[in-house]
Amino acid sequence: MNCFDKALYCLLSSVFLLAQPVHAQHHQQADSKQVWEPDLGNGRYRNPIIHADYSDPDVIRVGKHYYMTASSFNSAPGLPLLQSEDMIHWRIVGHASPHLIPAENFRTPQHGKGVWAPSLRFHDGKFWIFYPDPDFGIYVMTAKEFTGPWSTPHLLVAGKGLIDPTPLWDDDGKAWLLHAWAKSRAGFNNQLTLRAMDPDASKLLDDKGTLVVDGDQLPGYKTLEGPKLYKRNAWYYIFAPAGGVEFGWQSVFRAKNILGPYEEKIVLAQGDSKTNGPHQGAWVTAEDGRDWFYHFQDKRAYGRIVHLQPMQWQDDWPVMGKRHPTTGIGEPVDTWEKPVLESPLINLANPPSSDDFSSPTLGLQWQWNANWNSDWYSLTANKNHLRLYPQALAASTSASSSLIDYPAILLQKLPAPAFEASVKLKLNSNINGDRAGLVLYGLHYAWIGLERHQDHYSLQYRTCSSANLNQRCQEKLVQTKIAEQAEIHLKIALNSAGVAQFYYSEQGEQFTVFGTEFNATPGRWVGAKIGLFHIGTRDVASSTVVSNKNKEQAKSTNRFADFADFRVSPRTNY
Repeated sequence: MNCFDKALYCLLSSVFLLAQPVHAQHHQQADSKQVWEPDLGNGRYRNPIIHADYSDPDVIRVGKHYYMTASSFNSAPGLPLLQSEDMIHWRIVGHASPHLIPAENFRTPQHGKGVWAPSLRFHDGKFWIFYPDPDFGIYVMTAKEFTGPWSTPHLLVAGKGLIDPTPLWDDDGKAWLLHAWAKSRAGFNNQLTLRAMDPDASKLLDDKGTLVVDGDQLPGYKTLEGPKLYKRNAWYYIFAPAGGVEFGWQSVFRAKNILGPYEEKIVLAQGDSKTNGPHQGAWVTAEDGRDWFYHFQDKRAYGRIVHLQPMQWQDDWPVMGKRHPTTGIGEPVDTWEKPVLESPLINLANPPSSDDFSSPTLGLQWQWNANWNSDWYSLTANKNHLRLYPQALAASTSASSSLIDYPAILLQKLPAPAFEASVKLKLNSNINGDRAGLVLYGLHYAWIGLERHQDHYSLQYRTCSSANLNQRCQEKLVQTKIAEQAEIHLKIALNSAGVAQFYYSEQGEQFTVFGTEFNATPGRWVGAKIGLFHIGTRDVASSTVVSNKNKEQAKSTNRFADFADFRVSPRTNY
């Protein structure tokens, strides 16, 4: 990190932390009905425990509390921080990284880049996060309290293709770092490399490290990645998936010497279950001594959703899920006895979705499409409203440009297989082409909203699609009508097949179908998201960081979009 990036990160971190409420969720509107509830109410839970895209989850326990972080890729703030008391209900309590670094590199959306699979640990009285950026190297951050403040990311080792770091502080005082490789950057993968590390994680102590597991030498193995390094009963264990995120499996490697040689065993695979490709995660020992394994399932448009498997030990090998009677390999369970049967009800919460915008700070479920600026929005200009100020498109200023390169989209994860998301929008602009709306966002996307014309506003439904996800989508206008007023209610209804229908209402009571059905599609390594945006087509100030005086001038503009009562609820029929 150069001097400018470090100073900017510290400044932005301070602003971000000061902006957070003492109780991070007090302002988020409680849903009348949960759109996804893992507790079955009979002493058992169901998988997934989180039906949202918390990719590559890592989980630890400290005392009575459980802590989780996950990949965040190009979204900012990044590295979500979740906390639980019963292992199945998780609430967002913050983010470790308010902005991505290098700051200038993430000024515009860098789809699929940024923060890849992190590792969370508690050591020496503090929390640690090791995370990779496949284009820059492996970073490390620390915090005395899980909610922060977190230290400025320190570049532990620079290099392309270094991913999925996992540390281990051994009983003899030595420290180690294990990581995988991304073929797209390094030119190879399917290998796990062990590095000697200074115990304070300030530097590595060797030049190349040791190849401890070579997937190319294991029959049937490909894309060995996502390792977690543990020690138990004098055995060193590497938990690592292989075979790819959609159709792979979870393996465990063990050795008496950390440098190997390692034995191999497949411990969790789809088998006869409906959970495809059980992928990387975390081994956690509960307060009562029982063991559990968190992992994700790639569910395409819904992202990488989080599962929890029971885990036991037999002959110093972990047994995950439910053992298949023929193969002996563990399979993911649909339901199981809850890990913690008694827990204070006040602490049982799921990641929020709805937001009434009653707080002066954004709800923690929201993330921007790139590094954000505080002059993009206001929660105080109009009480109980989110006001978005128009920003210029990064790639072009033409009205036909897509949202793919637009950084100032405020997004959140899909919270359930089927749900409705509605919001009230008022667009205030005198510039032709300014538009704002509600979007179902991925590498293909669709949105409904308002656009300003010379003497009126129009209601529009636009889609952006192409022949396949590897091609850049082209936005097109599918349906439009003159809007009777500049204030309208918008809705997306998504069914369990990932098919969305868009609606509008002038009064917020009876909704009318508008546009065609749209198949939700994932982004680059992430699931689809729902979000809000306001685009200005011209005469928009630069979206770079500006002085406080200029920020106030920007916020006094008469070009804005006000959003109110963002509500996510179970889907109903019309």
